[in-house]
Amino acid sequence: MDLKDQLKNLFPEHTEIPEAATEDTQTSIWMQDAPIICKYEKRKGKPITIIEGYTGADKDFKALAKDLKKRLSVGGSFKNDTIIIQGDYRDKIMSFLKDVGFNVKRVGG
Repeated sequence: MDLKDQLKNLFPEHTEIPEAATEDTQTSIWMQDAPIICKYEKRKGKPITIIEGYTGADKDFKALAKDLKKRLSVGGSFKNDTIIIQGDYRDKIMSFLKDVGFNVKRVGG
């Protein structure tokens, strides 16, 4: 008797959720046709990467910002419909956004 059979005996009314029905946080974000702009600036002598141009809901863009900060292990913020990441991570951010499914345009340099 394996673990699934034991669980069926303990919880007979429980039904399994198919694996295809579970959603990842990245696939639940609204995709857009216009490209997201990724640019580099220096503020007070320190490099930052700015991501802007997302036309979806703010909560989706905030979730994307949180995911980017966690993936890159850097600080950043979400202000005025832009994501500000500390440091020059344009290449890594652009490859991540392309893997998720966004169109990305590099601005400046």
